[in-house]
Amino acid sequence: MKTEKLHAGSAFPSLPVQSPRGETIDISKPTGEADWQMVVVYRGRHCPLCTKFLNNLAAFRDRLQAIGIDMAAVSADSAAQLREHQSRLDVNFPLYHGLTLEQMQELGLYISIPRSEQETDHNFAEPGLFVINADGELQVADESNNPFARPDLETLVSGLEWIRKPENNYPIRGTYA
Repeated sequence: MKTEKLHAGSAFPSLPVQSPRGETIDISKPTGEADWQMVVVYRGRHCPLCTKFLNNLAAFRDRLQAIGIDMAAVSADSAAQLREHQSRLDVNFPLYHGLTLEQMQELGLYISIPRSEQETDHNFAEPGLFVINADGELQVADESNNPFARPDLETLVSGLEWIRKPENNYPIRGTYA
């Protein structure tokens, strides 16, 4: 099976998903003072490694906000599954649900079929992390086909701090096609 990937430097697609209150929100856009956006796609409530990753990511929110990067996380879970998962999460950034199969494919994510109904009741995206710059372009992308391979958060955030310094004039990498 072939998976289409987003290209570094290309326009990041609109990503309307559902908030816990049932509102449709385009999480590809930053809110508040931020001019960049980080979108974290996680497998869902059934994944203990996703829970751990999201909880660890919360410790980096202040540093990301200090450099103008907003953040949001999303899965294909239902509203009820997200509510149940939130009882095991201690995050300080918004969580969304309802990522569709078409959106997963558009983002170039790896998609898995549940092993059993005990795991979950729907196909789900494997982890993805996208950083969208002020021009709406994909600045940084990380996709994995399993929950064991994710970026080291300290390395990621330190790198983003370096990229955001204007004197470094760091371009989008990986654009050779």
